[in-house]
Amino acid sequence: MAFATTAAKSTQSERRGFQRVAISIFGRYMLQDRSEYSCRVVDMSPGNVALQAEMVGRPGERVIAYLDHIGRIEGIITRKLNDGFAMTIVASERKRDKLAAQLTWLANRHELDLPEDRRHERITPRNPFTHIRLADGQDHPCRIVDLSQSGAAVEMEYKPAIGTQAFLGAIRGQIVRHFEDGVAIEFAVVQEQSTLDSEFSG
Repeated sequence: MAFATTAAKSTQSERRGFQRVAISIFGRYMLQDRSEYSCRVVDMSPGNVALQAEMVGRPGERVIAYLDHIGRIEGIITRKLNDGFAMTIVASERKRDKLAAQLTWLANRHELDLPEDRRHERITPRNPFTHIRLADGQDHPCRIVDLSQSGAAVEMEYKPAIGTQAFLGAIRGQIVRHFEDGVAIEFAVVQEQSTLDSEFSG
């Protein structure tokens, strides 16, 4: 009951003062029956988040989510959406302040088109030929044009939609741009150089 009361208060608070930010980040969530599924954030505030999700729980159901760049959040499903659900975020004031700072950084990064890979040296790997695997299991051959610790530009015939979750080799990310001969993929998290070397050196 205390959890539900807190959730109701957070819903009222979210309506009063929190501004939602349209961002596209990936993660996983767990429903009350402990089943886990992948998801993508559509928009988010420190008090509420809308998720594109594989499985939609019941309104009032408790959810725990782990989101790239954000970390762990928990809350209550408030309503179903066409391809997912919206949930309140149950958190302390300190946690909400941290979320607000994270969301501001993420929103500015995307609005200014300043992905993290601008800060990382871009190289052409010794073995540029690999594949991109999509969430539905499709597998497409590609050639890496250049590569950094946070993303890559690849030549490929098929161009997945921007925002599509994909794996470049074994590294998870999302399609962020199209260009004439292929796509750019941004990794979900910044990779260690040693990981890139082992993944694409052979």
